[in-house]
Amino acid sequence: MRTEALGGWTRTHGCGELRAEHIGQEVTLFGWAFRRRDHGGLIFVDLRDRHGVAQLVFDPAAAASAHARAEAVRSEFVLAARGTVTRRPAGTENPRLATGEVEVRVSELKLLNDCRPLPFQLDAEAGEVDETLRLKYRYLDMRRPEVHEAFRLRDRVCRAVRDYLHGQGFLEVETPFLTRSTPEGARDFLVPSRLQPGAFYALPQSPQLFKQLLMVAGFERYFQIVRCFRDEDLRRDRQPEFTQIDIETSFLDRDEFLPLIEGLVAAVWRQTKGVELPRPFPRLAYDEAMARYGSDKPDLRFAMELLDCSALFAGGEFQAFADVVAGGGAVKGLCVPGAAGSSRKALDDLTAEARRAGAKGLVWVKVNPDGLQSPVAKFLGGVREALLGGLGARPGDLVLLVADTPVVAATVLGRLRVELAARLGLIPRGQDAFAWIVDFPLVEWNAEERRWDSVHHPFTAPRDEDVPLLESDPGRARAKAYDLVLNGQEAAGGSIRIHHLAVQERVFALLGIGKEDARARFGFLLEALEFGAPPMGGIAFGLDRLAANLAGHESIREVIAFPKTQKGTCPLTDAPAPVEARQLRDLAIRLVEPPT
Repeated sequence: MRTEALGGWTRTHGCGELRAEHIGQEVTLFGWAFRRRDHGGLIFVDLRDRHGVAQLVFDPAAAASAHARAEAVRSEFVLAARGTVTRRPAGTENPRLATGEVEVRVSELKLLNDCRPLPFQLDAEAGEVDETLRLKYRYLDMRRPEVHEAFRLRDRVCRAVRDYLHGQGFLEVETPFLTRSTPEGARDFLVPSRLQPGAFYALPQSPQLFKQLLMVAGFERYFQIVRCFRDEDLRRDRQPEFTQIDIETSFLDRDEFLPLIEGLVAAVWRQTKGVELPRPFPRLAYDEAMARYGSDKPDLRFAMELLDCSALFAGGEFQAFADVVAGGGAVKGLCVPGAAGSSRKALDDLTAEARRAGAKGLVWVKVNPDGLQSPVAKFLGGVREALLGGLGARPGDLVLLVADTPVVAATVLGRLRVELAARLGLIPRGQDAFAWIVDFPLVEWNAEERRWDSVHHPFTAPRDEDVPLLESDPGRARAKAYDLVLNGQEAAGGSIRIHHLAVQERVFALLGIGKEDARARFGFLLEALEFGAPPMGGIAFGLDRLAANLAGHESIREVIAFPKTQKGTCPLTDAPAPVEARQLRDLAIRLVEPPT
């Protein structure tokens, strides 16, 4: 088939821009043939570009040459069309299209390129397409209007972020991709150095150290929208390379910083969804979030709070629960509205689910109009009123009880809380619930390796009043850390940083990082802290997760142009791939058999 150059043709409008006010105008459109319909005389082609779709009409009586060319058009041919905008005949309007009142009567048509048969159809009506196939032909997948819309939304998020932060006096500064390997909680991607054989760069897991150095440099307010890299196991909301909105400030404490970030989130929601978010966002201490919701990422779109029932069962006749409480454990309860009709199989499945999550078991109680139904109903008579009253349980509800360590009892019921609410349709759709989680533990005990690990990262400052606990009782020390939670997911995380060398060295010592080791790994940062480092703090948003949430997608792959699969591969380019032996020799690298 003969294709043609543009030949001086210039686009006058986007396909999706045509409206009734353009009737009578001559227009020139470029795009892809989305659909073609031959009505035995007239030929209709829906021409699509990134602006939308316009209906082209080819009439053999008015433009025989253009009609003859249109007979050869097939799906996804690239076309240039010139014609006059007219009103669609009465009754043929398409209210689902922004351009549905008008059509273009084509006088001239150029075929700019043809297209071989597609590996899958691009129509929304084509149904589900295998994701691996979509990613292999991602450039085709992204032609679909709904995919384009997700990327337009992501672009609006980035513009809103930049506009807001620039308005607040922030500078956008780039930090290096090639840096040194430092422990950040996940494995680094290493890059061998040809000029320094045997030495390696690492791709940054975050710009953490560099943004602290920018504060030492006096920048005071920095941000960047930056790529980060982590070599870790993947899932639907995790990629080996991802994008952060990275922010750092000087001379702000937590209570000054958090409202600044709330303003950023409000600006994004305003410009992308047209929604004005209520502020300030709720704040929950970590301990409170765990006690009430069994999670440090609570979904606040629905209630169903956990209740500590330990006092009700302490020394009571239900010996199994009484023994747990006597041993320092806890009994936690959860009321599931309207679930008393659950079948015995469904309840057995819940019990198995609780055990898989780490609990020793699960007790269920159906609240019926004529009393309680439960395998342990005979032990509940003395606590019935207090138990149901505390949980707000009514006839028709289901009460779940877990007796275990306080952490296990809370986290197991917290997981069931979210799963059951989703299963039973108790989560309101179209609503967003934000909350700050504050006062996290500074460190947590790693029983397997018998050491203290940072809950966030080793540069997070302890609360001033908890600094003495670093030596005496580290597990009770609280961090100046904060997470922003959105609908049960972490949207952003950050902290006030350590800016005194002595405190940083004490934290390193607690984490088992000796002075020599610390100097070897972080010498450039420790030295910078000796040159008048200001109080500093910041936060990082996962841009991909934020955009996916706004677009209504569960997977961040839907808002990443060329994502990897869950195995870390790129179906489009077949990366990762072997390299030539010559390249390995230049880098002084020899391959060995992987361990079995």
